[in-house]
Amino acid sequence: MTIFTIMGVAGSGKSTIGQHIARSLSLPFVEGDDFHTPQSRARMAAGMPLTSEDRRPWIEAIVTALNQREGSCVLACSALDPTVRSWLVDGLRDACVFLVLVAPRAPLEARLRARTGHFVGPELLTSQLEAFEPPADALTFAANEVPEALCARIVSALRERGWAGPTRE
Repeated sequence: MTIFTIMGVAGSGKSTIGQHIARSLSLPFVEGDDFHTPQSRARMAAGMPLTSEDRRPWIEAIVTALNQREGSCVLACSALDPTVRSWLVDGLRDACVFLVLVAPRAPLEARLRARTGHFVGPELLTSQLEAFEPPADALTFAANEVPEALCARIVSALRERGWAGPTRE
């Protein structure tokens, strides 16, 4: 089984694109943000970035939840740096394919300013961009397309590599 991990900095569209891909592949979607501790949520809401060590309980909770599942899924998870990704990959019993969403700073900031009801705001963007080290072997996509078009490109890339079945009609 495979965990398709949509990763990137805040505002890159992980949740939106992840949900589209999950629907297209008829897979469950798992929102990584749901696993943050209350302390980490409060810290981020106050504009304070997390360290890798702050992220460890979050990743451990994601790993525990995913290892209790049967079958493939799509996970939205920033997975910003190699340390955090190694905790994720080493803990999972299933293979993990990283799909990176990238965008220039200006649109990311605009998205973060426009969104409501989320604990990560634009004041964390600089620290996220500084911490972001995408894996060299990940599939990388520009996150400036409309979600449906971007999803179609991602699903097509997965199918070309034999990582996903046909797109749901």
